[in-house]
Amino acid sequence: MTLSEFRLSLISVTRDAAGRLRKHGIQPSAQRVAVAQYVLETDAHPSADQVWAAVKKTLPVVSRATVYNTLHLFVKKGLLRELVLAPGHVVYDPKVGPHHHFIEERTGRIHDIPWEAVDVSRLGSLEGYEVHEYQVVMKGRARR
Repeated sequence: MTLSEFRLSLISVTRDAAGRLRKHGIQPSAQRVAVAQYVLETDAHPSADQVWAAVKKTLPVVSRATVYNTLHLFVKKGLLRELVLAPGHVVYDPKVGPHHHFIEERTGRIHDIPWEAVDVSRLGSLEGYEVHEYQVVMKGRARR
């Protein structure tokens, strides 16, 4: 890829991210676009500090507070889900549709599990509760 092709590719990605933000009622800024380019395209489930470290590589002047505030805005506007999958460990998930999670015990890596792969029954029989949303979080080891 030539330098000019790379620049055109980068401009296209930036426009895509900015357009996605606008569709969710978010005014794009350089910082918000940089956060969006990382966190909305990753397969990982990064913490806020991991997002900050990744974004600093492309935008060194971005502050930790800006990244935290941007992540909270993205959650509020429905672009991300904030997940507490372990006590004191908040991560962000760009897949906002229904799915479950599997946490690999050896690596700590979080894998998305399709919604239909897990059969949860008898939710309607939870007397005294009205369930609006749920997800299953499994922990174990991936088979080799």
